[in-house]
Amino acid sequence: MIINDDDPLSREVGEYYRKARHIPPGNVIHVHFPAGKTTLSKAEFVELKREISQATPAHVQAYAVAWTQPYRAGCMSLTSALAFGYDERFCSTACKPTAASPYFNSPSLYPAVDHKLRPAMMLAGRDFAQVKALIDRGVAADGSFPDGRAYLLSTPDKTRSVRAAHFEQTQKELAGVFPMEVIAAEAITGRSDVLFYFTGLSKVPQLDTLRFQPGALADHLTSFGGQLTDSSQMSSLSWLEAGATASYGTVTEPCNHPQKFPLPAVAMFFYAGGATAIEAYWKSVAWPGEGVFVGEPLARPFAPAMRKTTEGDFELRFVSPRVGRLQLGQATSPMGPFRPVGRPVPVRPGENRLRLPLAGLSGYVKTTWP
Repeated sequence: MIINDDDPLSREVGEYYRKARHIPPGNVIHVHFPAGKTTLSKAEFVELKREISQATPAHVQAYAVAWTQPYRAGCMSLTSALAFGYDERFCSTACKPTAASPYFNSPSLYPAVDHKLRPAMMLAGRDFAQVKALIDRGVAADGSFPDGRAYLLSTPDKTRSVRAAHFEQTQKELAGVFPMEVIAAEAITGRSDVLFYFTGLSKVPQLDTLRFQPGALADHLTSFGGQLTDSSQMSSLSWLEAGATASYGTVTEPCNHPQKFPLPAVAMFFYAGGATAIEAYWKSVAWPGEGVFVGEPLARPFAPAMRKTTEGDFELRFVSPRVGRLQLGQATSPMGPFRPVGRPVPVRPGENRLRLPLAGLSGYVKTTWP
């Protein structure tokens, strides 16, 4: 976690998050720079990144950023600049493509090792009360298996609804995983089961009529949603204020390349499989250089849960985003090697509850896809 000690709100947010998520002191990085600026220059950011990199323990895989400003570094979003380092290949001119993220749609659990990057997400809000509520929602989401629904909207704004071309396929591929509605409308209203809300508008109405499930992801494809505190359009913070747990928006004009915005199918696929909010959201954006990720990064509503049923028997509860077979393995060390135990077990899309006969086993067990 990164805290700006010159920003009182950052200090307060950072301390609350450290306690809420039991973050060890060695994983907290303290920096100093003047608070209140929306943008850091290239030179300012390069120096800041140097300090952060030097203070980052090798085992750390991602950054939680405990401030709302700055949200931008030069032509990049702050979160992407922290992940990739300052690199103008991730910025566009004249609506051209940008460099791609190697983390997009990746199965990696260790991005710092596998891809030489650490994804970042900002614990952002207009005041401490808003960020505290965000953090509390994220913590409450863990392993909650929310009974929520995905809403994918194709709005009258066709320029901002370019993701809608994939919505029908998304609904087909994730059938049985989440209840899902593909809707042609300006907005939804009066829903109390919102787990995902992906749309395209410069300003989304009726958010105050919705109830978001803990861990909900929501965003709107528009040009300046990532200008968190001074946007001429709806800020991505509006989603968090309405009750979502994470969101995304661009800090500079991206044009309407769908690769610069979350791909709903990918975000939902990894989230269902037990990924955290930061993992699922980052893996869903192919060209994230101009986009800022905001929310509670460790929210994990579909974290697999195991409970003891009888002596030697356990029940594993998890959500699978696909048909498959799960193999149980056992080892004397958490690093393995794991030897197969029994035969692979059939798994269906959606929630699964598997009986695991662990009597006679010792050490560590894990499940893998054969």
